[in-house]
Amino acid sequence: QLQLVESGGGVVQPGGSLRLSCAASGFTLDYYVIGWFRQVPGKERAGVSCLRGLDGLTYYADSVKGRFTISRDNAKSTVYLEMNNLKPEDTGVYYCVVRVTQNVEAMCLSSNEDLAMSMWGKGTQVTVSS
Repeated sequence: QLQLVESGGGVVQPGGSLRLSCAASGFTLDYYVIGWFRQVPGKERAGVSCLRGLDGLTYYADSVKGRFTISRDNAKSTVYLEMNNLKPEDTGVYYCVVRVTQNVEAMCLSSNEDLAMSMWGKGTQVTVSS
C-alpha cells in the first residue's frame, strides 16, 4: 500500500525544537521530490521545505532558513524535518507530499491545485505557544 505517515508533532514553547518524520511505504524516495507543507486555518497549504530523494538537494522557504533542516534516510524511506528556534508563526498542521519531479524549488512553490493529484500524508499538528 502506497502511503505517507507523518509523526513528531506536538506542543512546544517558542525557541524550542521538534523533529518531524515522514515515513513512506510501498515506494522508495529516489525518484521523487518530497515536500513539507504547512497549513493554518483559513489558508492554503504552503511549502516549507523540499528535498530531492535522488541526491538530497534541498529548498527552504525564507521564513525557515537557518532554523529548519530537511534530510532523508533512503534506506528507511523516511524524510525528516528538524525544526529549531520555533516561533508562534510556525504553528500549523504539517503535511508531507511526494511528486514525480526533479525540481525542488518548483515543488515547494506549487499551489495546492498543482499538487491535488500528488500523494499526501494526513498531517501532524505543531503548536508553538508559551
